[in-house]
Amino acid sequence: MTLKTKSTSVSSLMEVSGVSFGTSGVRGLVVDMSDEVCWVYTTAFLQTLTQLRAGDEIGIAGDLRNSSEHIMAVVAQAITDKGFKAINYGMIPSPAIALYGLYQHCPTIMVTGSHIPDDRNGIKFNTANGEILKADEEKIRSQVVEIPVNKFSSDGCLLATAILTALDNTAEQHYIQRFINFFPENCLQGKRIGLYEHSSVARDCLKIILTTLGAEVTSLARSDVFVAVDTEAIRMEDIILAKQWVEEYQFDCLISTDGDGDRPLVSDENGVWLRGDIAGLLCAKYFNADAVVTPVSSNSALEHSDYFTQTLRTRIGSPFVIEAMQKLAKDSKIVIGYEANGGVLQGSDIHKHGQILAALPTRDAAIVPLAILMLTLEKQITISGLLASLPSRFTVSDRLKNFPTELSKRILTEMLAADNETNLTNIEAKLGKIAGKPLAVNNIDGVRITFANDNIIHFRASGNAPELRCYTEADNVVLAQQLNNDCMQLMRSWQSSAN
Repeated sequence: MTLKTKSTSVSSLMEVSGVSFGTSGVRGLVVDMSDEVCWVYTTAFLQTLTQLRAGDEIGIAGDLRNSSEHIMAVVAQAITDKGFKAINYGMIPSPAIALYGLYQHCPTIMVTGSHIPDDRNGIKFNTANGEILKADEEKIRSQVVEIPVNKFSSDGCLLATAILTALDNTAEQHYIQRFINFFPENCLQGKRIGLYEHSSVARDCLKIILTTLGAEVTSLARSDVFVAVDTEAIRMEDIILAKQWVEEYQFDCLISTDGDGDRPLVSDENGVWLRGDIAGLLCAKYFNADAVVTPVSSNSALEHSDYFTQTLRTRIGSPFVIEAMQKLAKDSKIVIGYEANGGVLQGSDIHKHGQILAALPTRDAAIVPLAILMLTLEKQITISGLLASLPSRFTVSDRLKNFPTELSKRILTEMLAADNETNLTNIEAKLGKIAGKPLAVNNIDGVRITFANDNIIHFRASGNAPELRCYTEADNVVLAQQLNNDCMQLMRSWQSSAN
């Protein structure tokens, strides 16, 4: 008897559900991520993996937000329905499941909304070769999925309950051992570290790694309620807490991550959180990278430092960084990528301490504080001392929520007329009063303007939310902050006039 099905295209599902690809994976409101939506996306991904055979294993993991375990079960059901074996690796960091997939040569799926609030979630897909790239996304978008007519109720819920298999902790242990085996025994002995745990899925892994390497670790603010920590827009309460913790405990640094453990937060000994792009730069320095790749939004201290033989700027999003790293790896010995959020991507194997740290071309948080702490030991200075050795370039970023996507597009388009002369005229009309005379425009991702005084303003619409982000850069932090404040005020006026 032929099973009755209905055909659903992923492209139409994206429009109807509002769950779509962002800079990394698919994301949406939890209320929109029905069982049917998650099942279809997973099935579409599996349909693109032409090398799989019946019974092949596919790993699943998730973060600690309320909806993750249920979505993991739905993902497991889709895997089983396609004739494959779903392995539940539990609640572990995104880089941990991606790493184990590379090691086992199998695809993996991570259920996470990363840094966004608990009312949203997402799914990240990794092939056996690593994180999916933009070409892979297009293949998933183009899929047509056959859904059995008796699979889901009218509201998109599975009619038969999906259940996760028993927990397998080998992926988590493999991730932990990656760092313990690479770094010298007791290399962090004497270091006093505050671990801001909140609801990060990396919190237990990080504590084991740090303590095994000899550090004295104090757990701070562990939470059973999901906390949305955005490493590019640090909450004021976290800025205040960092100062208080360092003053109370005399830490060498504070360490934390976002929800899924692929974006780090690292402070200096004064409780000042490092910007992610500066943390990434220091990480690349410790590993003596030949080539460094980072998105256009990252701080220009990268080029001003002259630390690296080659640097390359990309659009924002890990797939673009990975593609660029792959090209540079052909001619460079050590290739490191990092994003403004601090996540570091390792594009090549690294030989150091008589050990090899295998390439991991996806964002990782754990590698960053470890590299920075090791760099302080090599240089025999504090983290603030490392910062003082860098070129004086300071970046401030902020975002305006509920900023209509269409309004963002219109404003940015007005700054990007056909010829550069008109670009600069339009930009000076909008920004001249607060920033001066514009000299150059980079439109690789959003609009990034360099002014005659060497200050930089970069506007970019969010890829997965109605938000407009603004990055400002100057040679002192006060000026960078003031410039950002002025831009935010201007953006509010744009929003108000549109209403």
